[in-house]
Parts: sequence; structure tokens; C-alpha cells
Amino acid sequence: MNRLAIALAPLILAAGAFSAQAQDPHAGHVMPATPAPTPTRPAPEQVSEPQTPARPAAQDPHAGHVMPPAQTPPAADPHAGHDMSTMAPAQPDPHAGHDMSTMQPAQADPHAGHDMSAMSMGPPDVPTSADDSGRPPEAPVPAAALSGPTHAADLVFGTEAMDASRQTLIAENGDVRTTAVIIDRLEAGFGDGGDTYLWDVQGWSGGDINRFWWKSEGEGDFDGALEEAEVQALYSRAITPFWDVQAGVRQDFRPDGDDTTHLVLGLQGLAPYWFEIDAAAFLSTKGDLTARVEAEYDQRLTQRLILQPRLEIDASASDIPELEIGSGLSSIEAGLRLRYEFRKEFAPYVGVEWSRSFGDTADYIKARGGEADDTRFVVGLKAWF
Repeated sequence: MNRLAIALAPLILAAGAFSAQAQDPHAGHVMPATPAPTPTRPAPEQVSEPQTPARPAAQDPHAGHVMPPAQTPPAADPHAGHDMSTMAPAQPDPHAGHDMSTMQPAQADPHAGHDMSAMSMGPPDVPTSADDSGRPPEAPVPAAALSGPTHAADLVFGTEAMDASRQTLIAENGDVRTTAVIIDRLEAGFGDGGDTYLWDVQGWSGGDINRFWWKSEGEGDFDGALEEAEVQALYSRAITPFWDVQAGVRQDFRPDGDDTTHLVLGLQGLAPYWFEIDAAAFLSTKGDLTARVEAEYDQRLTQRLILQPRLEIDASASDIPELEIGSGLSSIEAGLRLRYEFRKEFAPYVGVEWSRSFGDTADYIKARGGEADDTRFVVGLKAWF
């Protein structure tokens, strides 16, 4: 029995080594050499019959080799053999190195997927002030659009009922009646020619378009009687938002002369740059034609302090000896007044005024002992209510 075991031992050892090599996960790995254990002498009772040594296992020819992974052969270059020397180098990215994380995502195009091919790229088909021959022609207004009544509501409610409604609408919103009185100048003058007084007032009553307008001017000496005065009664009609045409009569009063009546045709309003203009022509019952132009301008220095230049020019078409008026340019008055508005309706002022007579008018004044040139210091009041 012992001999049979000794005979089969080499086969059993070879089979065991082959099985261990197949199951070893480290097969093929290069393992460092392990020092052999120090042999010990066996105990006397463990000595057995000598055994035949096992045959070593066959060596794996690839054992310990590192095998790289298999690689797919590279694809053929489609540009192989082409001359690439003349190609422009790629442009550098303008956003290279920029932090793009905070940028908002692009908005979706609202017209994406729409067919835009049928849209016309020419001028819009709308009325314009430009003479554009490329704009499609406009169709004429249908005749039926102009065939109905002036007010379409008359077809529903009747003309009589709508007439009453339209008059009420005009009265409540557009036909507003107002009345005003303006004291433009109420002043006293002090100069070499003596102390004088003067008034220049006007007012109106009516609506925005049609008004009754009245005006009055006069002057005299504190030491003497009234020199002259005039009153005008005018019909005024607005022809533009800033201009009124006025027509009426003027009556002059003179204590030492004849009273005179004139027909008046004038224009009053606000010129560009806020110049207040009052121009009128006068035709007397004796056939004398005269004209007068007044211009004022308010230069606001503060909210309450206003500097007002004023200019008045008088002219005549003929000599009027009884009124001491010569033909042509008769006289010029230029003044500068500084007023303080305690309220818009109440503003006292101080100023200076210079006057000069020309031509035959100056000769008439000198003949009676007067001065053709005069400068006066003035104090007055401007008010309205």
C-alpha cells in the first residue's frame, strides 16, 4: 500500500499544481522572490520513506509580459496630399479667456418657423408727407363715405335732438365768456418838462374767438389841465391762436381843441419770442390817416422781478397842423421799466422813458416853446382783474 501511494504521488502533485495555476488570479504577474524557509530537522517519528520529487509545471511563454490594449488603425486623412500652405490661419476666438457663465441665454426668435418670403420690403402703405413713388397708391375714398349726413348720430336720434345736444356741448366746453380789465400803465413822470401823469388801460368781454375790446389812453400835467385822451371801442376776432384782428371806432377828447372821431383797423397779439404787439391804423372823419405801433417784452429776472422794455412809434400820412403832427415818422417813445410782482395782479414799477419828435412834428413843438427831446423818470403800477 505504501508503495502504491509513493508511485501515485507524482501524478497527484502535478495535477494539483496545474489546477492551482489555472485558478491563481496573479498568474502571469512577476512576483518577487520569496526567501525559502530555513529547513528544520524532522522528528524521528515523522521520518518516512523517501518520496519522488514532483515535475515542475511548464512555463507560460507570455508569463510576465505586459500586453498593451489592441488599437484600431487610424482612419485615412481626407486631406492627405493636399497643399495646405496657402490656407489662412484660423482666426483667434475673440471670447477666449472671457467668463461666459453670467451671460443671459439668447432669446428665442419669435418669428422662427414663420414664412417671411411673402412680406413686402418696400415703403409702408400709409400716408406720409414724403413724395415716395415706391409707396403703393391709395384707393380713392368711396363715394358712399361722403353721401351721408354731416353728423351720423342724426340718423339715430334725429337732427333736432342732436342740434340741442351740440349747442349744450359748445356752451359747456368751448363757448366760455370771460371779462378782464388790464391797467398796463398808471404812472407819474418827472422831468425837465414838468411833472406829468398818464394812464393806459384796456379790457375785453367775450369768448375765445369773438370779443368786445375797449382801450383808453390819456395824459396831462399835474400843474395844468388834461392835454388829451382817447377811447376805443373794438370788435376783436381771433384769426390764429395768438393774433386778433380788431376793428371799431376811436374818439379823441381835447380840452383846447376839436374832438376827433376815427375808424380803427388793428392787429394785436403775441409775436415770436414773446413780444406783445399792438398795431393799428386810424382814419379820421377829416380824412387824416395815422398809425401807431406798440411793442413790449417781459424779461423775467426772478420769479417776481421783471424788466420790461417798451417801444412806441407814431406816424402820419399827412401834416395835421391843428394837432401838431407832421407827415412821416412823427415820434418815438422808448422806455425801460422794472416791476416787482407782489401778486400777478398787482405789480408796482419804476423806470425811465425817453421820447423824441421828428420832422414837422418837432418844428411844431419848438414853435410853441417845447422840447423835441425829453427824458423822464417814471413810477407806476401795472395791475389786472
